[in-house]
Amino acid sequence: MPKVSSVIVPYAVYLRVYEPLAAFPEPERTHWARYARRPDLPSYQDELRRSLAGLLPTPPVAAPVHESGDAFVTEVDGVLCVCPWRTRLRGWLALADVGEELPRPVLEAALPEVVRRQAAQDHERWLESNPDARPWIRTAVWQVPLHWFVLVSDEERAYEKGTGEAAPSLRYRTPMVQARRRVARSLRTLKDSTDEGPLVEGLLDVGRWLEEFHPRSLVELDYGGLVHVLPAGDLEDDHSARDVAEGIEALRTGDGAAAGEAYARLVERWRSVRDRRSAN
Repeated sequence: MPKVSSVIVPYAVYLRVYEPLAAFPEPERTHWARYARRPDLPSYQDELRRSLAGLLPTPPVAAPVHESGDAFVTEVDGVLCVCPWRTRLRGWLALADVGEELPRPVLEAALPEVVRRQAAQDHERWLESNPDARPWIRTAVWQVPLHWFVLVSDEERAYEKGTGEAAPSLRYRTPMVQARRRVARSLRTLKDSTDEGPLVEGLLDVGRWLEEFHPRSLVELDYGGLVHVLPAGDLEDDHSARDVAEGIEALRTGDGAAAGEAYARLVERWRSVRDRRSAN
């Protein structure tokens, strides 16, 4: 059997915010400055494996007992930017939605009600002293929520095929001010041309989330482990951000036919991903 550290965990995709070091108060700022100098910074796969490991014991651990001290780090124009994992907080938040994702028998087998209830109580107590807490990372499984693509542009797309042991990757990175501007512009167009629905609701939600961060932050949309279940050709041809942008622009100019064509491309592209999810 392979070592745990070599196991690839697919399916999960991410929307991350990297804040400049100056946005963090002390002593957290000093912690992240020292952390960034580590030679062995963990990857998103390390983070996901550690999270899933908590589900293996009996009873399972729905959220870590202690908050993670890890983060993703990058430099933007010479400025160190940090995206804390906040695994415990994200575990609590995910529990609020897990009932909609899993059939009841599967949910009870994976996370018994007594475990979920205890985790919810722990979260409520923690919120009393941390009322303004928010995660730096949002996660989705088996697909990229369409409203995430509004935040980025096709020109910011970075795709690497992967060679040898290096895995393929597909991600977008954009300045926070640009992401906020795109959300605002798209919301105006959608509200003027369509009835409110999941896309508008999703944009309103993610727009409020982005407002919580420093204006010089970096926003990253990362296909993460989803690249391991999609054929290389599908990844190379995936220009979903461009299709979303073209569809919204077509709505703005009143070109319903072009908007429909862009939407059809998106539906066709992501149908195969949904089919794989159903097969699992």
